[in-house]
Amino acid sequence: MNPLTKVKLINELNAREADLGVNESVSWHTEYKDSAWIFIGGFPYELTEGDIICVFSQYGEIVNINLVRDKKTGKSKGFCFICYEDQRSTVLAVDNFNGIKVKPRSHRETSCL
Repeated sequence: MNPLTKVKLINELNAREADLGVNESVSWHTEYKDSAWIFIGGFPYELTEGDIICVFSQYGEIVNINLVRDKKTGKSKGFCFICYEDQRSTVLAVDNFNGIKVKPRSHRETSCL
């Protein structure tokens, strides 16, 4: 599935849950209730770990980051995984950063899942 389509579907699901007043125990967020890790993809290759931490620390303390790099060149592949200190920060980050533009790469939005 196209990453932008997935972003759109998640945003629509969040809106429906909010409109219906869905109980937290049946929300899609509960599937990830035991994980503080998120995937971030589609950002510019020149962003560093520090840049990503600056942007994504708005919703909590980041305790680990894995910026995936090319083994030969050491250059970023444009996606990473970050771990928050607290899982609630994970939910906030996913809900608020999903589909944002962080210095977009070829007009592609950053996906956060």
